[in-house]
Amino acid sequence: MFSIHTRQVFARATLPILILFAVALVLLGLVRRPVVDGARLQATDILAPAYQALVLPQAKLRDWLVDLRGATDLARENSRLRDENRALRHWYDVAVALAAENGRLKNSLHWIPESIPQYVTGRVTRDDGGPYSRAVLLDVGSGHQVHMGDVALDSSGLLGRVTEVGPHTVRVLLINDDASRIPVTLAASHGDAIMAGDDTDTPRLIYYPQDHHPIEGERVETRGQSAMPAGLPIGTVHYLAPNRPVVMPDADLRRLDIVRVFDYGDDGGQAPDAPGRVKIRRPPSEPALPGGLSFPKLPGMSEPLGKGGQ
Repeated sequence: MFSIHTRQVFARATLPILILFAVALVLLGLVRRPVVDGARLQATDILAPAYQALVLPQAKLRDWLVDLRGATDLARENSRLRDENRALRHWYDVAVALAAENGRLKNSLHWIPESIPQYVTGRVTRDDGGPYSRAVLLDVGSGHQVHMGDVALDSSGLLGRVTEVGPHTVRVLLINDDASRIPVTLAASHGDAIMAGDDTDTPRLIYYPQDHHPIEGERVETRGQSAMPAGLPIGTVHYLAPNRPVVMPDADLRRLDIVRVFDYGDDGGQAPDAPGRVKIRRPPSEPALPGGLSFPKLPGMSEPLGKGGQ
């Protein structure tokens, strides 16, 4: 055992010795840097298992907390999915019942099913020229069946109509061009109007009843004319100023990429044959003229005009 005086001397000398040792290590690191770096790396390798032993419980605890939170979230997600499944089963039963009822009503009314329109998909290319200021060219490839007046749509709504057809490309006149005039129907107010393009992003609404003004925010759809069917979505009504309604198109007419051209056809006003439609049969004794016409029977005559030398 050291004496009290010796321990006091060592206590006073400890701090200066440590300072001199630190200064010596700094100087040694400057003079013999590779040796110091090697010693430091060796000490790190020796102490690495100890570091891992200290970090391992913390990592295990963190993983356990993550698993526990995931199990809680999984139970909550399963409960939500079960609720959604019950709701979907309910609406599935409702849809089946409505489909069956719709089928019975169609059979009772001798419903004529609408034909599925043919369409061609094309990519928009540059259109630096042409007779229109708001039109695009579509590359639809060779052998297409696009006709004048076909309707161009994208995933949002109506874009325009085909005005020119080429071997590989077609030109589509957009709904906001100054030459575009489309009959439309207002969904909420049930009024009719004409949507007229004016070379801006918002076509105008004109020729609507003055006592039946469009309503702000109501939907605008096609009214149906020629090859353009009714009910195609276009956009919503917006007032730029009093008595100045315009249409905010659903489609982004400035950034068009993939466009579909639909051929809804034009039956020429002739109704197709359907169950319940009875053809008029002519009596055997009545002669027929070309085109399905018959001789008229005048008052006071026992036979129609044209029989018996009349």
